[in-house]
Amino acid sequence: MNDKLRSRALPAGLLLLGGWLAAGCSPLRLLAPNQQLLSHIELKGVKQADAERIQALYRQKPNSRFPLPKLAIYQLGHTFYTPDKLQRKLDATRARYNERIVAARPDSALVGKLLTKRERQTRRLQLALDKGNAIMRLGEPPVIYDSALTRQTAEQIATFLKSKGFFRSRVQYSDTLADRRFSLGRLLGGSDSLHRRRVVVTYNITENAPFHYSQLDYDIADTAVARRVLASQPASLLHVGDQYDEEIIGQERARFETLLKNDGYFDFRQQYVTLEADTSFAPATVRLRTLIANPASGQPHPRYTIRQVRFITDAGTVRFGQKRDTIRQDSTYFLAFQHQINTQLLNRKVAVHPGQYYNLTNTQTTQRQISQLDVFRFTNVNYVRVRPTSAADSTRRQLDAVIAASPAKRYQETVEFGGTYVAYLVGPFANLRLKARNPFGGAEVLELGLRGGFEGQYEFTNSADRSQLNSVLTTQLGANLNLILPQFLVPWRSNGLLTKYNPRTRINVGYNYVSRPEYARTNLEGTFDYIWQRSTYHQFVFTPIDLSLVNTARLDRTFFRQLVNQFPNQEAARFTFSRQFVPSLSFTSLYNSNDFNQTRDAQYLRLYAEVGGITKPLYQNILSDSIRVADFYRLNADYRRYHKVGVKSFLVYRFNGGLVQPLRASTNGLPYDKYFFAGGATSLRAWKPRRLGPGSFTSYLQDTTGTFILDENGNRIRNYNLEQPGELLLEGSVEYRFPLFSFINGALFTDVGNTWALRSDDRRPGAQFSPTRFYREFAVSSGFGLRFDFTFLILRLDVATKVYDPTAPGNKWAIRNASLFGSQDQTAFNLGIGYPF
Repeated sequence: MNDKLRSRALPAGLLLLGGWLAAGCSPLRLLAPNQQLLSHIELKGVKQADAERIQALYRQKPNSRFPLPKLAIYQLGHTFYTPDKLQRKLDATRARYNERIVAARPDSALVGKLLTKRERQTRRLQLALDKGNAIMRLGEPPVIYDSALTRQTAEQIATFLKSKGFFRSRVQYSDTLADRRFSLGRLLGGSDSLHRRRVVVTYNITENAPFHYSQLDYDIADTAVARRVLASQPASLLHVGDQYDEEIIGQERARFETLLKNDGYFDFRQQYVTLEADTSFAPATVRLRTLIANPASGQPHPRYTIRQVRFITDAGTVRFGQKRDTIRQDSTYFLAFQHQINTQLLNRKVAVHPGQYYNLTNTQTTQRQISQLDVFRFTNVNYVRVRPTSAADSTRRQLDAVIAASPAKRYQETVEFGGTYVAYLVGPFANLRLKARNPFGGAEVLELGLRGGFEGQYEFTNSADRSQLNSVLTTQLGANLNLILPQFLVPWRSNGLLTKYNPRTRINVGYNYVSRPEYARTNLEGTFDYIWQRSTYHQFVFTPIDLSLVNTARLDRTFFRQLVNQFPNQEAARFTFSRQFVPSLSFTSLYNSNDFNQTRDAQYLRLYAEVGGITKPLYQNILSDSIRVADFYRLNADYRRYHKVGVKSFLVYRFNGGLVQPLRASTNGLPYDKYFFAGGATSLRAWKPRRLGPGSFTSYLQDTTGTFILDENGNRIRNYNLEQPGELLLEGSVEYRFPLFSFINGALFTDVGNTWALRSDDRRPGAQFSPTRFYREFAVSSGFGLRFDFTFLILRLDVATKVYDPTAPGNKWAIRNASLFGSQDQTAFNLGIGYPF
């Protein structure tokens, strides 16, 4: 009986203890008397309007609960918050430094150091005093309900709805107290009861029918302007039948300004454009009238032509007593104390010419094309009105264009130090980049890059002891020389060919050396690229010449024999360590509307096609038998979407696919570097780099004779260390990125994908792609990560675990074995620089 009583008393005691903790730890304890916590906001009645835009108008929002309970974190930090102690420490710090500053006078240098230290320490203490300790700043203080802000929100919602054509809409709101009458917190809340202190605000929207345009009229005093505006009607953003929208109306006003500025109207502004809406004719209809007024003088809008174009190529340079030299190139005057850049090339970048009407787009194009040369620090295009000298000139308005470009630093060096974390080893690296601008007088850019470092790798081994894989540091050295020309280098005179697309020619020569315990390889590569841009975000690269000479300088024969016996594709293994000549040509289309720190709602699409060995029959017989020529074709598509779901929150997803095959049926091997691989920090993050797949093939350890190695129970031992090349790649990822604290951001992610062989492979059962089976062979991994955003550098730490492993024998749901440190082949830690995609 006593045991039964004790068994019943224990849950009751835990229940009472939980109630006491719930009451004592309630965030409502942070509120002052008569204060209430904003708990929730409901939006009702929105059927046609944009609910997200309306929610963005809230003047108050409840504390964030996802992905972290910010209020609970703040409350945790508040338990350690002692403002009186902080204030005393702040006062003592100020007094101590004031005494030291007085004692240090008149030593101004020492006084300056003490002032800097005082400012740094007092600023840190003042921050803790004003906004709480570090834990509190990681969370959020309770949002104290303010009825005045709720009323302002309702007014803003009403204004927004009317701006979207809901002229008969109504906005009502109510604030109710949430009475948790049966909560343990209320039961044990004490005299200052915690119930009825949470507020739920409800906005009830009655939209009614939105208004649509029934008629579009124009009233333009200037007949020349009227002709230009009416001629552009096919490009108008407003159409009969469209819903009234003041945002679109604003865009239409901006369109009028750009339209007329591109036709010589230098002084035209949006302020001359007024749109009047009349809703009195028919229910739910609007007659919109566009009025374009004349200037205050009552005269028609003046139209300007360009009289002269001057290009100062050394703006900001001052030489007393010396005038700039002037060179005329076509109709442009180039001015400089000493002309160092080919004026003929610069003239092709200028889209503003005498005799033309002023054009805003040509002005922006000129500024952009000159800035893209990378030889000027800044570029401005300004216009000066020409004063009339006669009565005839007073009716003819003219402008002088002045292009001012300040030269950039001629020589620039960049030193970079960093490290990687691969195979549980930290590998330091260093890069040195030297840049020389305008070395030959044609706005060229010459770059020399030197790099050296170490990177962790898993050592090839057949040991049956798989408790720990052997990790080694590989040595990597490299050098490359780039010459970028600001035009297409072609055997004929290109003149201004594709000038507006920022054409460039890049000639590159590179050398790489990799040394591992088993082998050492060198790669000498030369490329010739044509680069041009369709827009700011869209770039094309055509590489008609890409030549690589790969040589294995050192090879451990025992390692090679083991590799050939175990390698999924023996021909590929032999090809990899032979002397290779890899000629190819490629084409890349890259669209990226994001910035370096990925802070925009953007898209990314990279399409790549490469063909190698087309001319192989021409010289295969000429080359030595020890040099093998590769032929292949390779396709790759990579799409990424960055959805901005909050101020600093993003939902990002990616799809990546690729295909590689021999170009000729007689070819058995492919260059190893041209295969596709899955797994690693930018792929499926729970798998080691390049170790996933192919398909459902399971790799087992073998000895030098090809016999499987068995454990003490007679079972085959899985080989997690062998790289798995594939001919087909399909993978995708979805990642939710959100802010945590200051410069620290978090991420939750899931990766899906695999590689497959397209040709039959008896040595790798399950590796070949099958339309009836491939969807069951997608590997899945999930995890979380931290991103440390230092603005100039993003440091990333991801922890991922396997969810579904198609290569596992038996049950493939690997999530059952999830453990943070239990198995090196279940969970992976990835440390890198930049985002994974």
